Amino acid sequence: MRLTLQLCISHGRVARRIGLGPESRINVLRNILTGLVRHERIETTAGRADEVRFYAEKLIDYAKKGDADEKAMRMASFWLTEKDLVPKLFKVLAPRFEAQQQGYTRMARLPARMNLDRAKMAVLEYKGNPFPPLSPIRKENELTLINQLLKAYREERSQLLAAKA
Repeated sequence: MRLTLQLCISHGRVARRIGLGPESRINVLRNILTGLVRHERIETTAGRADEVRFYAEKLIDYAKKGDADEKAMRMASFWLTEKDLVPKLFKVLAPRFEAQQQGYTRMARLPARMNLDRAKMAVLEYKGNPFPPLSPIRKENELTLINQLLKAYREERSQLLAAKA
């Protein structure tokens, strides 16, 4: 019996295999990126979301240069399959992230699909979108045990410092 390490050896492949070939991979990424710009939040497999995230951030970087920049317009028209989204990219998304240098997207993991493939799922979204947050906002609760212990410790320490002074 011979053991092989085919999963560890890349043989020059640096990108994930998405679709049926290089052209199909680009088309899948373009369609997902178009959906992300249109809806500002998409649900897809974790591998695809992780791969599209890089291109989504680069697209915002180009859009921040403005619609007068020729390279920015070429990139937007290539990556967005629906041309009515180009103004949204330059007029809505780019000004939203004008103060930020990077980190325009957020990715949250979801449970695996329940059908036959059991693929790991994820939600990819642009930050600052109008939808409710994916994770619940944590509230500070003073009644938890750790907060009660910390409160008592702080009071005790302040009394000791007051007694020394």
